[in-house]
Amino acid sequence: MISEWLQRISGAVPKGFSRYYVLSLLSERPMTGKEIMEEAAKRSNNLWKPSPGLVYPLLGKLLQEGLIEEDDHGRYRITGKGKALLGDINVIQGIVRKQLDVMMHFSTLSMFIAKDLLERITSLGSMLAANIDKMTQQERERYREFLMAQLKKLDESESKHEEKNGYDQGRENRGKESIKIE
Repeated sequence: MISEWLQRISGAVPKGFSRYYVLSLLSERPMTGKEIMEEAAKRSNNLWKPSPGLVYPLLGKLLQEGLIEEDDHGRYRITGKGKALLGDINVIQGIVRKQLDVMMHFSTLSMFIAKDLLERITSLGSMLAANIDKMTQQERERYREFLMAQLKKLDESESKHEEKNGYDQGRENRGKESIKIE
C-alpha cells in the first residue's frame, strides 16, 4: 500500500510523514539512523530513500521532544510519550480513513442514483409540464402520491445502507427536510 502511494506521488513525501514514519518504525523495534533509512527504502521498494540530512535532524528533534531516546549502542527507541503520540495519530488516521471510505462509497453510489433520478425526473417533469393543465385534481393527487412514495423508498434505502455499514450515527440529530409538493 505505502509503495503504491509513494509511486503515485513520484517520491514526494508530504510534510509530517517522515516524523510519523520514523515513530512508527521505532515502535516496532529500536533502530539506528542507518537502519531507519534502510528499512524505509526496503519497504518502499527503493522508491523512497530518506537521506541522512532528513533522518538525523529528525531524530534530534524527536529526542528533544522526548518522543524517542537513544541507548548506549546508538539505537533509538520510542518512549511512552512517543507511543501516546503515535496512538493519537493512528486514531486520527482511522477516523480520516473511515470518513474517506464513506465519502468514496457515497460518491460512487450517489453518482449512480443521481444519474438514474435525473433521467426519471426529466422524463416525468417533461410529461408533467406538457400535461399539467390537462390533469384533473385526482390525477394530480395520484402523481403527488407517486412522487412521495418514491421519495420514501429513497429515504428507506439510504437508511438501510447507512445501518448496514454502520454510518447511521447522528442521523436523528441531522434532522430531515420535508419535501412539500403542491
